[in-house]
Amino acid sequence: MRVPRIYHPETIVSLGRLALSEDASNHIGRVLRMKEGQDVLLFDGSGHEFPATIDEVTKKSVTVALTEKVAHSIESPLDLHLGQVVSRGDKMEFTIQKSVELGVNTITPLISERCGVKLDPKRFEKKMQQWQKIAISACEQCGRNTVPTIRPIMSLEQWCAEPSDALKLNLHPRAKYSINTLPEPISKVRLLIGPEGGLSPQEIEMTEQYQFEETLLGPRVLRTETAALTAITALQVRFGDLG
Repeated sequence: MRVPRIYHPETIVSLGRLALSEDASNHIGRVLRMKEGQDVLLFDGSGHEFPATIDEVTKKSVTVALTEKVAHSIESPLDLHLGQVVSRGDKMEFTIQKSVELGVNTITPLISERCGVKLDPKRFEKKMQQWQKIAISACEQCGRNTVPTIRPIMSLEQWCAEPSDALKLNLHPRAKYSINTLPEPISKVRLLIGPEGGLSPQEIEMTEQYQFEETLLGPRVLRTETAALTAITALQVRFGDLG
């Protein structure tokens, strides 16, 4: 049986007994129904793993005994920042989950002219918390010990205008060049993925003013969630650690 990986939201500074967070305790005690003496693997986002043994399980809490601190990283050499226009329903959650599995470092949710999601600030704040939990869960599943950052929602132009030394890419079905024709080497990419209806002509012109390069994935027009994951995969195969 695979040893469960559990995220601890605070930096682990020493070995010994450690009380887990409410979410982690609930997952271990109620969902996995684990008992004293069973093994778990903790990580705190610092790039380390902490093998541990469950010391005590109650209805509301779980305490573990940390036995070791191990430096272990499976991070890609490609620093990838995804700017994703917020999509409807569970598409955004799916994109966040899978992009984390594929090695994205940072995700910024964006609002564009044709964005189909309209939420007030309070509901967006709840979404942010939910998306961060999805990113953490994806790290628990895929083995990453560094949790990607889900940044606050911002407008498309605000994000495009941010100073960056990364290669800036905007997917476009009529672009002249593909990811395979990008020059090497590339270590940092800012990838823009538009909404279901695509960026407006004015927005495309704006991205060009901020030095975004239009890039082609293939001859077919992909849905926004398909485009994001396909582009991330292609970039990781070309410049990262896939393939």
